[in-house]
Parts: sequence; C-alpha cells; structure tokens
Amino acid sequence: MYYKIENDIMQETNGENWGKKPDRIAVFTSGEWEQAVQIRASYLLEQNRDNIRFCKLESYADFLFGTLHIPRKRGQENNIGFAFYILENKLIFIDDTDAVKKNIEKIMSGKLRKGYTVERFLYDFLVSLIEEDILYLDQIEKDITKMEELILAGEVEDFNYQMLGLKKEISRLYRYYSQLTDLGESLFDNEMDFFGKDDIATFRIFADRVARLQGETQVLREYAMQVQEVYQSEIGIRQNDVMKVLTMVTIIFLPLTLIVGWYGMNFTHMPELSWTYGYPMVIILSFAIVVGSLWVFKKKM
Repeated sequence: MYYKIENDIMQETNGENWGKKPDRIAVFTSGEWEQAVQIRASYLLEQNRDNIRFCKLESYADFLFGTLHIPRKRGQENNIGFAFYILENKLIFIDDTDAVKKNIEKIMSGKLRKGYTVERFLYDFLVSLIEEDILYLDQIEKDITKMEELILAGEVEDFNYQMLGLKKEISRLYRYYSQLTDLGESLFDNEMDFFGKDDIATFRIFADRVARLQGETQVLREYAMQVQEVYQSEIGIRQNDVMKVLTMVTIIFLPLTLIVGWYGMNFTHMPELSWTYGYPMVIILSFAIVVGSLWVFKKKM
C-alpha cells in the first residue's frame, strides 16, 4: 500500500513512480517485502524480523533501519512489532499486524499542518503510538490506589499476585519508553542528514514527551513499592496483634498453671488437701487471678 503527500494532503496512491517522487510512504507485509526489488534491505529485515523485541534505530550508508516493539496493554492479546526504513524523503513500513495502517488512517482523517512532509508524518506517527498512554498510566495509578485502600480496609486478596502483575506491566512500559527516548534522540541527531533542520526539532519534542512518560512510570514504580511496604506493615501489625493476644492468654494462665502444679504434688502433709473448703477456695482464687489480670491489661492498654 502506497501513500503520497502533496499540497498538505496525504492520500493513498497506486505506487507508480514511487521511488522518483518525494514525500512517499509505503506499507508492506513481510511476505510482500520479501518479493520487493530492494534485495539488500530485504536481507536486513530477514535478519531482524524475528528479533523485534525492542525499539531501535540503526544507521547504514544510505538509509536508516528501525524496529518498534509496543508492549501489549489490557484488552490486547499480543505485543505489536514492526520494522521501518527511512530514506531521503521516503518511509517504508513492514508490518503484519495492521497497526501501521490504522495509525496512518487516523493521521489522514485529521487536519495536516501547513508544509506537511514525510518528516512531519513520521513525527505524527510516533506521537500516535503514545498519545493515549498518559490515560493508561492514570488507570494503573488508580488500580494501585484501590489496592492501597483495600489493604487499609483489610479486604485485599491475592495481593502479591496482583502487585506482581502491575509491577511487571510498569517495568515493560518503562523499558519501552526508555527505548523510544533513545530512538527519538537518534532521529534528532540526524546523523544521515535525511531530515531538514526545521523538522528535526519535532523529534526532540517527541523524545521529551516520551521522557515525561518514562518519568511517570518511574513514579508508578515507586508508588507500587510504597504500597507493598504498606502491605508488609499491615501484616506486621496483624501479627503483633495476634502475639499480643497470645501473650495475654499466657500471662493469665501462667499463675493458674502454677496453682495446678503446686497442688498437684500430693504431699502427705499438705493441710489444704484435708480442708473442707480447699477446692472452692482454689476456684475463687483462680477466678480472682483471671479477673485481676484482665483489669490490669485493660488499665495498661
């Protein structure tokens, strides 16, 4: 599928004279690209297609080669990965997921700025990958806040499992934004002089936006760690409460155990053994010890 940018309008074209005219964009599937005439670039893709696990940009003699790996979000089954080539005034995507086509259609449906070029399109395309991410990060923050509230209410279940999932998700996003930042800075450096001086500033803006998202994910990582510490503190408090109850029970029954042991010796000349009121007095004494201990505990607490 081919697109052209002319007179600040982007539209689909048949691809005739694609290589001879500026500001052209092409989207291929991997199968279509293997049949393309650019043998050298096809070989590069073959070496990297199965290893699209991160975002990167590599410089070659007369083109730039890059890959984008977008981690899956909630509601998505798989990660999104595709490759792209940047030539002078041209951009080629190799994508089997239809993600590139959807983003291009989204850009085409909007109003293009004056003096639109393939460089401006590349900026808009990269921004379209992250424009809703701040809302997604906000949803993750709300999930962490909800878990914190449930912890304080003592209603949380499977906390470690849920928190582990959130921390993994945040970690994936943090690495993704870190790689996107490096990619944006590489585009800004304009090592191959493919971009005009007026256009490369947009790539700095993109890198700054991604860096801010990376900072937000770092804040979420720290927040998740704080909530985990709150959970551990709550566990410690509950354990202390249990130990307090066990200590109180032990202190109360320790004197009673002493009495039982004392009068269980059955020595011959123990006067209490033959005393008529010995048994009731032991009961009264034990009851008084229990009541007295409870009163002391209540007064001290």
